[in-house]
Amino acid sequence: MTDIDAAKLPVMLSALRLPTIGRLWPGFAERADREGWGAARFLATLCEHELAERTERRIARHMAESDLPDGKTLATFDFAAVPTIRKPHVEALGRGDGWIERGANLLIFGPSGVGKTHVAAAIGTALIEGGRRVLFTRTTDLVQKLQAARRDLALPNLLARLDRFDCLILDDLGYVRKDQAETSVLFELIAERYERRSLILTCNQPFSAWDAIFPDPAMTVAAIDRLVHHATILELNTESYRRRSALAAAQDPRAGEG
Repeated sequence: MTDIDAAKLPVMLSALRLPTIGRLWPGFAERADREGWGAARFLATLCEHELAERTERRIARHMAESDLPDGKTLATFDFAAVPTIRKPHVEALGRGDGWIERGANLLIFGPSGVGKTHVAAAIGTALIEGGRRVLFTRTTDLVQKLQAARRDLALPNLLARLDRFDCLILDDLGYVRKDQAETSVLFELIAERYERRSLILTCNQPFSAWDAIFPDPAMTVAAIDRLVHHATILELNTESYRRRSALAAAQDPRAGEG
């Protein structure tokens, strides 16, 4: 390569959108000359670094758009405190293992404080690290947005934007209450994503109590049918983690220190 060709490299690499190679190639070129690398090894090394940094940037971008709560990962979840679920199973869900591609759902049930949100967010984080796009939202917040979109005749546009996400995490479904205007749009979301895009739902109410969420029994049955078909169900039936933590702190004589 002549000096003139080398001088063109920064411009060409920028045009090709290869910023990592543009930053690293001079140093690797010196090392390749010094150690006698072949052209293939030199090029492969640069490409590996470009792909690795591109993956890191994509994960960071998708994490930023996901609205996932901070710190709720598989590594920080106390599986020993929730014996009704198995760590390898939850880790497999975090890898996707085909269920995301099938548009299958994950339903997480249990009383308040047992870690439903943590499990859902941890799986969502793992999915992003595996290359998927995820959006986390409280169900009540999303229902309000859907309702406003319907009022503004923009519901199809909002559903299309949500369709860009491989998985939607709807947290605390049980706090949604029956209202024709609100929960009918929730049913539309469920029906729109059925067998195409995945949902993760957390809920503190069993299916038998869902008549309090949807405006009529027929819609309740139809929603449950679509959610359960191709679904994995996790039951976190254990004592509240928050309650156990509070009791442990109260019994610890050091709790008041500092």
